[in-house]
Amino acid sequence: MGAQRPPPSAAAAAALLWGFLLPLTAAQEAILHASGDGAPSPSKDYCMLYNPHWTALPHTLENATSISLKNLTSTPLCNISDIPPEGIKNKAVVVQWGTCHFLEKARIAQTGGAEALLVANNSVLFPPSGNKSEFHDVKILIAFINHKDFKDMKQTLGDDITVKMYSPSWPNFDYTMVVIFAISVFTVALGGYWSGLIELENMKAMTNTEDREMRKKKEDYLTFSPLTVVIFVVVCCVMMVLLYFFYKWLVYVMIAIFCIASAMSLYNCLAALIHKIPYGQCTIVCRGKSIEVRLIFLAGLCMAVAAVWAVFRNEDRWAWILQDILGIAFCLNLIKTLKLPNFKSCVILLGLLLLYDVFFVFITPFITKNGESIMVELAAGPFGNNEKNDGNLVEATAQPSAPHEKLPVVIKVPKLAYFSVMSVCLMPVSILGFGDIIVPGLLIAYCRRFDEQTGSSSSIYYVSSTIAYAVGMILTFVVLVLMKKGQPALLYLVPCTLITASVVAWRRKEMKKFWKGNSYQMMDQPDYATNEENPVIADEQTVQQ
Repeated sequence: MGAQRPPPSAAAAAALLWGFLLPLTAAQEAILHASGDGAPSPSKDYCMLYNPHWTALPHTLENATSISLKNLTSTPLCNISDIPPEGIKNKAVVVQWGTCHFLEKARIAQTGGAEALLVANNSVLFPPSGNKSEFHDVKILIAFINHKDFKDMKQTLGDDITVKMYSPSWPNFDYTMVVIFAISVFTVALGGYWSGLIELENMKAMTNTEDREMRKKKEDYLTFSPLTVVIFVVVCCVMMVLLYFFYKWLVYVMIAIFCIASAMSLYNCLAALIHKIPYGQCTIVCRGKSIEVRLIFLAGLCMAVAAVWAVFRNEDRWAWILQDILGIAFCLNLIKTLKLPNFKSCVILLGLLLLYDVFFVFITPFITKNGESIMVELAAGPFGNNEKNDGNLVEATAQPSAPHEKLPVVIKVPKLAYFSVMSVCLMPVSILGFGDIIVPGLLIAYCRRFDEQTGSSSSIYYVSSTIAYAVGMILTFVVLVLMKKGQPALLYLVPCTLITASVVAWRRKEMKKFWKGNSYQMMDQPDYATNEENPVIADEQTVQQ
C-alpha cells in the first residue's frame, strides 16, 4: 500500500469501459409452489423462468390453479409416441432440455392435453425470447426450472406432487432507485469537492518554491490532454472487443485489477480522513522512513476487505455490500485523481464515450451474428462456448466457469423481492455502472477546480453541474420506468451536464477561459496569477510540454 493511488491507466480503463455494461434484459422470474402428498401436506417454493409475453400467470398463490406433476425426464417428448399410455391430460409435464426444440415439446404436450410444460436442465437459464411464429398454435404455459431443483423436489416431496405457478406483483415504487440516486450524486459531489480542495492546496503551494516542488513530487493528479482522451477511448473500444471474444480469460484480469485498485482507493479515501484525526499518531521507522502505525493497520484492513470480496464475490446475499463500498471508493479516487485540464477535454471525453456507449448498445446488434449487442452480452456474460437455440433461449452451464463471472463494475442494490417469496430466485438488483459515475464526475471535478481558479465564492460551476447530474439521473429513471428496460445512463447524463456547464460559462462571459482552462499548475513559474491573466498563452505552453 505504498502507492497513493491505483494504477491510473488500467484502473481508469477498467472503470470507464466496463462501467457501461448494464444488463438491458431482466429474467422473467416466477414461483413454482410444489406440494407433496401427506398430512400435513409438505410444500416448498422453487424458482422458474417464463416469458410473460407468451403466457400470463396469476399474481398470488391463492389465484393459482393446482396441477398434478408428471415426470417425463426419461423421454425426449419429441414425438407423439413419447407420451406415456396413461396420458398427460391436465398435468404439468417435466421434460429434459435437448433432442428437439422446446417449442416442439410444448406442441406435443399440448396435443396430449397437458396444462404446462416445465423444461428442466442442469443450467443457469435465461428467459425464453424471440417469437413463436412457427409454433403459433402452442398455447400452454412453458417454463424453465433447474434440474437440481426438480431433483430436490422429488427427494423432499416424493413422487406424488402438485404444483401452483404464479408471478408475484412487483411493488409500484422501487426504493432502489432512490438509493442508487443518493449513492451516485453523493459520489460525484464528494469527488468533485475533493478535487477542488487539492486544487486550492496547489494554488497556495505555487507561492512557495519549496512547497511547489513537494507538490510536483506528490503528483496528486493524472492529467488527460485531448489527445490522451482520444487514445484512451480507442483503447476502450479495443478492450471491449477483446473481452467479447476472450471473456473467460480476461474477466479474471478485470477482477484482479478491481481488487487491487479498489483496495488502494479505499485506503486513500480512509487515510485522508485519518490524517484529520490528531490522535494515535505513533510511528515506526523503516529504512529511514517514518510510517504511522495506524496507516499500516488501515492498509491491512483495506486489503482484507478486497480479499473477502474476491473470495465471496458470487455470494448474492451480502457480497454486493462490499462491492458497493469498494466501488464508491474506487469512483471517488478516480474522480479525484484523473484531471481534465479544460472544458475542451471534457467535451471530447464525454462526447466520445457517449458515442461509444450508443454504438456498442444500439449499433452492434446489426453486426454480431446472433443479433445481440456486445454491451448486453458482456453485461450478462457472453456465451461463446454455450448453446444457442434459434434465438429463443440462451443456455449457460451452471458450473462455476468464467462465463458466469460478472464484471465488478457496477453499484448494486437488491430489490424488495429479496425479502419476499421471490428470494428463491436469483436476487433481483438495480445497478448503475461505474462509468456513469466517473465520466460525469470528471466534468464536475473540473468545474469545481475552475471555481477555485477563478475565485468564485458561490461555486456556481460546481453546484450547477452537480444539480444537472442529479436531473440527468432522474431523467434516466423516468425513462427506465416508462420503457421498462435498462437505459444507457450517459445518454441523459452527458447532455444535461455539458449543456448546463456551457450555459453557466456563457452567461458569466467566461466561455473562452472555461474552454481553455487555467494551466498554471503545469508551469514552472510560481506566479499563477500571471498565467490566469493569459490563459491562452498558458495553455499553449502546456501543450508544448
